[in-house]
Amino acid sequence: MVKWGPVVVGFILALVLGNLFGIYVNEYWGVNLGLFISGFIVGYWVHEGIIGGLWNATVAGSFGSIVLAILLIIGGTIFAGLAGFAAGLTTGITILIASLIVNIVLMGVGGAIGGLLSGKS
Repeated sequence: MVKWGPVVVGFILALVLGNLFGIYVNEYWGVNLGLFISGFIVGYWVHEGIIGGLWNATVAGSFGSIVLAILLIIGGTIFAGLAGFAAGLTTGITILIASLIVNIVLMGVGGAIGGLLSGKS
């Protein structure tokens, strides 16, 4: 079952930690480390074991990907009208697929490890 409090906090943490680690730690793998740590925090917080941590962290990562795609579509429409909508939709769907894979894998693995360490309550 999804616990929306940790999912929303995990989404925000993924944004913050991904940007901080991407800028200050390493520009190549710092973002991935930020996603992994935010998934770990979500998995540890939910106290539902490996599957619960994996599921909640995956939902947080998916939520981030979907929000990014929606923002691209809205931004393209605002700045360039119908052509911007088409470009934003194409780019949004492409980035949605790629970022879903990356976010689900990195945050899911972090959530599973966090859930493993926290155990079932």
